[in-house]
Amino acid sequence: MVFNAPERLCSLCPRLVEFRNGNIKKFPHYYNGAVEPFGNIDAEILIVGLAPGLNGANQTARPFTNDYAGDVLYPMLKKYNLARGVYQKRKNDGFELVNARVTNAVRCVPPQNKVTGEETKTCGVFLKQEIEAMPRLKAILCLGSVSHGAVLGVLGYKKSQYKFAHGAEHFLDKHNIRLVDSYHTSRYNINTGVLTEEMFEDVIKKICGLISNS
Repeated sequence: MVFNAPERLCSLCPRLVEFRNGNIKKFPHYYNGAVEPFGNIDAEILIVGLAPGLNGANQTARPFTNDYAGDVLYPMLKKYNLARGVYQKRKNDGFELVNARVTNAVRCVPPQNKVTGEETKTCGVFLKQEIEAMPRLKAILCLGSVSHGAVLGVLGYKKSQYKFAHGAEHFLDKHNIRLVDSYHTSRYNINTGVLTEEMFEDVIKKICGLISNS
């Protein structure tokens, strides 16, 4: 299976296109387009977020980059040897992922960081292709309930049978893949204590253990 990323100026979701057009005028130096995944297609771990942040990936063209969520995610991946280099919040900083790949359920930045069910479904075509194009994939880490639902939806599993919960682990038997859940590493979740770095580290430890034991 070949993974075909959406075109930079993807036109499939009218609301997102309208928002992008406004951002092109407001932030002409930003990337302002569908953000491509980060990391090798041969990775064993796929990390799925919600969507690009307005001043994060929408600016830098790399998922979770120049974004508070990335400030939590990327150093933790490096701590567990899933990344190398120095994360400097820009696409050309030389930071690399090791045996991990980062993507989003929706590839274009949404207004107020909120996507619709229809947008998630539309962009799910690309998420499905991406998952099926990863020949060594063993585990998917979903950051937040939206990405959790998106992954289950595109792979044909009933959401009612795989409840989202921080630290939950689900076996997707038809694909021989482990799905692990975490609260999103957003600034809001960290600041309100919904997610602590210790809680997130426990999830990363879990997914590393799953890979090493499989």
